[in-house]
Formats: sequence, structure tokens, C-alpha cells
Amino acid sequence: MTIDLLLLSNGPGEITTWVRPTVKALRQQFGDDRTSVRISVILSPCPNATGTEAQIVAAYPEVDRVQSAEFFFSFLLWGKTVDNWDWRDRGAVIFLGGDQFFTLVIAKRLGYASSIYAEWDARWYRYIDRFALRNARILAKIPSRYHHKCSVAGDLMADIPPSIAPESPNTKTITIGFLPGSKPAKLSQGVPLCLAITQHLDRLYPQLQFILPLAPTLSLDTLSRYANPQQNPICAKFDNVAAVLMRQDDNYFLQTPTGTKIRLITQFPAYDYLRHCQLCITTVGANTAELAALGVPMLVLLPTQELDAMRSWDGIGGLLANLPLVGSSFAKAINWSILRQKRLYAWPNIWAGEQIVPELVGELQAIDIAKIIVNYLDDRVVLQEMSDRLRQLNPYRETGQKLAKIVAEII
Repeated sequence: MTIDLLLLSNGPGEITTWVRPTVKALRQQFGDDRTSVRISVILSPCPNATGTEAQIVAAYPEVDRVQSAEFFFSFLLWGKTVDNWDWRDRGAVIFLGGDQFFTLVIAKRLGYASSIYAEWDARWYRYIDRFALRNARILAKIPSRYHHKCSVAGDLMADIPPSIAPESPNTKTITIGFLPGSKPAKLSQGVPLCLAITQHLDRLYPQLQFILPLAPTLSLDTLSRYANPQQNPICAKFDNVAAVLMRQDDNYFLQTPTGTKIRLITQFPAYDYLRHCQLCITTVGANTAELAALGVPMLVLLPTQELDAMRSWDGIGGLLANLPLVGSSFAKAINWSILRQKRLYAWPNIWAGEQIVPELVGELQAIDIAKIIVNYLDDRVVLQEMSDRLRQLNPYRETGQKLAKIVAEII
């Protein structure tokens, strides 16, 4: 039997935390014989895209071919890829980001089975063959007559491979990890804040070492621009911090004028480095799910020094925030309104319905964050308790494998 597996996805978060574990699981499920099973990925436009998504997916060894987002709508409307791909008689379309309606249209045109990974809502359940749901709350919103199509699979963002088991940190080397994000809106504030924190920590707790894993959508040069006050004026709001990119042997660092260094980790995913951290300082997003799966304690920061810098919300809010001329005003109003809701932002806190890891929101000051970190390092019991709760919390492991089994069943 020869089959085609077509994955539909879009943004940088989806391709790194959804597509990557899914294609690995599909190869484990169906085997590595490319003459029998071919995996294709077609990307649709995303407001948070960096333009490097197709390149990242093409580097996944499990994927045979990928089409970038600019050619998506011609494929959706006319069924032709830019390279005029051929299609086998049997296959499945798997939704991993974008609009769920695309799955319905494309599966119908190709005559393939269809499955959707639903993070928040499942749509088109009358026409789609199977759904893999992030949690049971989604199932409760679906009419009972369609429940036979649904399986609670868990959270793909937390689908850490079994070979990367959580590990107790090495207490001889105290490592703090920084994850400021991958989008410009987060990096513009996150990078200067992280640098300012490290400078204070160097003075308060000099035996620390610092790492910063790069998102796969970022280059070293791009990241370093956010540490340059001439290219990122927001540095002035975080102790006038600055840093330059430097290389030492085979390692890269951001180094401040005071000599503080953050080692930049280009390996992706950086689980082998993160799981040895005593504490990670992260922004909101998929990072919090992955750290939770690894059992790594964290502080989640959402600085608001530049309210109009955050313009990556989905839906109508994101459209209004990015309008010419008036977008800045809309962004400030939208972000002010969202921040007043006192909601939970970190994935482990959302899963638990309570604050397991601290979320610090507001006009954050680096010295205050540094003192909080020192207090945690002086009280390792609190860090261990946080780690234990995170390891107990991780919901529904092996989500990719469950999704792959669903695809095998519908084919």
C-alpha cells in the first residue's frame, strides 16, 4: 500500500511544537520507507510567521516535501502546488494549524481521510473523519452523536520524547535559562530585560552561568540586534543595557560591557540544556509547556513597559493592533484590557487552573526579578516542590503517537 500523509500547518509555534513531534510519531507508526509512505507539509499564511517556516520544516528528516505559505491559496482554490506535486490514490489530511475549514476542502478534493488536532475547539465535525482533542473540555462542546469521532490525545506542546526524561539539575553548576520568545514583539522587551537581570545576578550571585536557547526561526545576528540600543530603543527602559555577539571557541555569547555573558544555544530543541537548569526565566507561550514537561521550575515574565509592542494576538484584536497609523493605539487599549482580566498565562497554570509557577506582569524591573531569583536559589526546597508539581501535572503524554494511531485507523 502506498499512501500520502499531508499535514496542514502555519505559524512558527505550530511547526516547532505540533508538526515536529507529529512527523516523528508518523514515521514510527508507518515506517521509513518513502516509496510506501510520503509525508508532505503545506503551510498557510500566519500573521506571526517569520518567513523561515518552510525552511525549518524542510530540515525535519521525516518530511519529504514542503510548500511555503505564499503558494497556499492557489493550492486551496485550484488544487495545484507550485511544484506540481503528484498525489497517491490513498492518504490522509492532518490539520496542525491554520483554519480547520482548509482540512475539509483539501481532503474532499484529494479524496483523502481527514483528521484535526483541536487545541481549543473542534469544527466541521459532521464532515471530518476524526479529531484528536487537547483535553476533555473540548469534547463537552461537541454534540454527543459525534463523540465516536473524538479522542482526547493531550497537548502536543508538552509532547517531550521519552528519551528526554526529566532529570534533577546538577547542583554543582547553577544554571539559569532565559527564553525571551521568538517574535519581535516579545524579543524587543524580553532580550533587554534578560540581559539586565543577568547583570544584577552577576553581582548578587556571582557563581551562576546563563544560557539562552535560540528559537529555530531566529539567527544569531537577528537576536543580537535586540541587545543593541541603536537598533532596539527599548533597551533604555531596562537599565540602558547593551550587549554584543561574541564567539569563544565553538560557542556564541551575548556579552555586556560589564563582562556578563549569556551562552547562546543553537541546538534545537534544547532539552539537553534546559533540563539541567535550576530555574528558567521565560515569556508566555509554548516554552512554558515544554519546561513543564521537563519538570524545570520557571518564572514567567510579561513586561508591559511598551504596551503597544505586543501585537501578536489572534483574531480581530490582532488585525486592529496592526492597522497603519492607528494600530499603536488599538494595541495599547487591547493589551490594557487583556491584562486587567487577571487571567493565567503560563500553560502549566492553565492546565492546573491555579498558579503553580509565578507569573509576573507589569512594568518589571530587572533588579526586582534578580532578587526573586536569588531567593529561590537560597531556598531549593521551593524549587524542588515546583518541579515535582510540574512533573505530576504534564497531561496525556505521547500525544503525537496517539495522533499517529488515529491517522492509521482512518486510512
